[in-house]
Amino acid sequence: MCLHSTLIVTFQGIFLICFFPISGSWNVIRADGGSERNCSAIPPYLPSTVVNTTLRLQALREAMSSFNVSAYIIPGTDAHLSEYIAPRDARMAFMTGFTGSAGTAVVTLKKAVLWTDSRYWVQAERQMDCNWELERDVSISSITDWLIREVSDTDNIGIDPFLFSIQTYESYSYYLVPAKLMLKSIPDNLVDRVWTDRPLIPPDNLIRLPDRVVGRTWQMKVEHIRTQMTDNPYKPTAVLLSALDETAWLFNLRGNDVPYNPFFYSYTLLTLNEIWLFVHKDRVTEDLKLYLNSTCFLAHCVQLLEYEQVRVMLKNYMTTPGVKVWIGTEYTNYALYELITPEKLLTSAYSPVLTTKAVKDETEQRILRDAHVRDAVAVIQLLMWLEKVVPEGTETEMTAAYYVNECRSKQKDSRGPSFETISASGPNAALAHYSPSNATSRKLTVDEMYLVDSGGQYLDGTTDITRTVHWGTPTDMQKEAFTRVLMGNIEISRTIFPSGTKGVNMEMLGRRALWEVGLNYGHGTGHGVGNYFGVHEEWRPLFHEQVVSLPEPGYYKENDFGIRIEDVVVIVPAHTKYGHKYLTFETVSLVPYDRKLIDTSLMSPQQLQWLDNYYLTIRKLMGAELDRQGLTEEKKWMLKHTVPFQSATASAAVSPLSLTLTALATALLHNLL
Repeated sequence: MCLHSTLIVTFQGIFLICFFPISGSWNVIRADGGSERNCSAIPPYLPSTVVNTTLRLQALREAMSSFNVSAYIIPGTDAHLSEYIAPRDARMAFMTGFTGSAGTAVVTLKKAVLWTDSRYWVQAERQMDCNWELERDVSISSITDWLIREVSDTDNIGIDPFLFSIQTYESYSYYLVPAKLMLKSIPDNLVDRVWTDRPLIPPDNLIRLPDRVVGRTWQMKVEHIRTQMTDNPYKPTAVLLSALDETAWLFNLRGNDVPYNPFFYSYTLLTLNEIWLFVHKDRVTEDLKLYLNSTCFLAHCVQLLEYEQVRVMLKNYMTTPGVKVWIGTEYTNYALYELITPEKLLTSAYSPVLTTKAVKDETEQRILRDAHVRDAVAVIQLLMWLEKVVPEGTETEMTAAYYVNECRSKQKDSRGPSFETISASGPNAALAHYSPSNATSRKLTVDEMYLVDSGGQYLDGTTDITRTVHWGTPTDMQKEAFTRVLMGNIEISRTIFPSGTKGVNMEMLGRRALWEVGLNYGHGTGHGVGNYFGVHEEWRPLFHEQVVSLPEPGYYKENDFGIRIEDVVVIVPAHTKYGHKYLTFETVSLVPYDRKLIDTSLMSPQQLQWLDNYYLTIRKLMGAELDRQGLTEEKKWMLKHTVPFQSATASAAVSPLSLTLTALATALLHNLL
């Protein structure tokens, strides 16, 4: 409700202006939904998308004073350093109004500042009120430089140690200690104290995976990790698991605590003869207790403790003589790390569970292939539907996103999307991580390119696929850019490499065709993929039986269009002339690329041959699945879009570009391994 208002008539229409007093000044909100705030205007201008944070900041500053801290740092993560967080962990968003997935907020007794990267600058200016300043940076050095200027050397800087990784804490200390500023660890989060309507933990019970999708029992996995402990020359007596997917993988359990991810709040302390699982016990059914052998205290009995007891239990364990705890530093928070004395600590970047989980067993590979076949049905249904309805001018980015989610929901074992669908047309597609909203959704037209990056969660797999299409007449530049993105995708997909190659070493192959004409893209070229887990997993060296979303090149022309192609691949043995156990990729995403955007004159015969072979695979696997589901029209669409590009008698001559790429890949891998 407006405290004071007036009407302004312009040539664009009639707007209602609302005036809100904030921090002793007047902020202005235009009810038409405007774009970005203007805090330097008199009175200040705010769009209707901002959040009034005055009372929240006032309450937080009172809590800060009670703990004798002059500044408080609010990261945008949770206690498990997760990529996706539950609504109850969105503390940065609650305090700032900014809902982007990357950023850090800092509140002093007089100022409030948000740091975020270029993906979110516009969003931040649309969501934050004038209590907040925006720093267009994400580096810790930028934050600490600001803190050094704003607080005195006698002040404390408060943090919740559960929300800081080990490296992040040490980085802050590196910059602050020389300035005689100290971080004060406050495990009782101050934002939680003032967040009166903080979302609750979902009441859903945990579930166990069906036996048909499990290749290794939890007891087998426990023994495998214990074997790694005993084989380790430093002889750890326990492994502490902090990342949510670690515990879920170890016990073949899933939950519903985090959007798009089948995780549940948990920690695990695994020793050579005991197992402690920290979880919200009221959500563990009697059947699950029986499944976990939770009533006994032997080596294969899981003792259930409350989630909040992890610090107390770890502290008690550290008093035992001769213990040594193995942690993965990437996902262990500082609140647990600070309890482990150095002589009782063993570290590696990733825990043995995360490195083991990355390699899929035979059952996991088989079922994830099945999941991708069913998932491709949903994406084919989307693209076929859009091809029909876009010329009618009735559909939008949001309706397209709803449609593909609905198509997936009808497939066997569907458990919802694996991330928020990126459905973007025209200039919106030039924003690599854009997702449509009521305020931003554009109508789809035949005159613009359209990018859809979406994925699904299934009991037997996690999918992630991106396709870019054009329903009208693309420009020559659009066709060339798309084709060069596709060439990068193919060059990665067809490459052969030694076991242990780092995923980042594939980057140049994905960018080479773009670089040749002065184009590039500003994001990574791939990531690991879970198996009914998170859609993003950490990069590690590439080994046999890993599953990755590696070919993910793109190109984005600001305010015009965006292109991205993304497939999920399985790492499989390559059949080479001289053997040596080299590897290659098998693409398990099964949706054709838009023929209208492919300029075959730019491509080598080898690239076209790879594309034709891929299309033959799609025809074989998807033809059978579409027949099984009785989707005749979808099968006709698929066959139309997978017609071979080369005839059987096409020239097999090697192009100069192919020779260059082959030599480049060989030299790159030889030098970097």
